[in-house]
Amino acid sequence: MGFRGEVLSVAQLLDASRAAPALMPGSSVGIRHTAAQNAAACRGLLAEGMTLDACWRFGILQTLDDYTSALRRGGAGLAAEVFADEPPRTGAAEIDAAFAALADHLAGRDGWATPAWASDSSRRTASWYPAVPAIFRKEAKRESPKAFRRRGIFITSRSLARA
Repeated sequence: MGFRGEVLSVAQLLDASRAAPALMPGSSVGIRHTAAQNAAACRGLLAEGMTLDACWRFGILQTLDDYTSALRRGGAGLAAEVFADEPPRTGAAEIDAAFAALADHLAGRDGWATPAWASDSSRRTASWYPAVPAIFRKEAKRESPKAFRRRGIFITSRSLARA
């Protein structure tokens, strides 16, 4: 059996796509991944010998991506749910502090209440520069958002930039 459809030109395909209603994901999708789930995964990665920087990329930046997706789909109320459950301790004070800093930073930026667990004074570290090469450490000291700096974490303005 051969093709029996209509062959459209590229211009016709583009016109058809512009005329079709946009498909927008809704908040009904809910939250796919939470900070608590990502922290539990980090705990496992650390137990397997992964580095703190790997956990920064997987745990913290993944949580930021999850939050941003929820924010786009359902606003700040839905996005805040990413941080509703307290992340379990990972075994690394740096990562535990980073989860708290991220929650505090995003709450302040987007206008929702910082979860109580993020204010726990034990969620801090002496000094950590996650995935920041030594050449950029002065920049990180200067640019690190207040929520991170208060917890001993120093990042550059690009550290939370996502594609």
